[in-house]
Amino acid sequence: MKTLLIVGFLGLIVYNLGAALYYMLVDRGESRRTVRALTRRIALSVLLIALVAVGIHTGFIKPHGV
Repeated sequence: MKTLLIVGFLGLIVYNLGAALYYMLVDRGESRRTVRALTRRIALSVLLIALVAVGIHTGFIKPHGV
């Protein structure tokens, strides 16, 4: 379950990055869709890092020593 959640977040992050690239090429600076997509990507990245940190702190995620 936790792996699926992390992979889902990474998928959304990559999707928003691709959407921002597409909007940047199509809109030519006429709308704010690029900025919104990049803002969503940053927010998802911060949320994912926070969730992983909380999961490690609570013991739900057990890091392994590599």
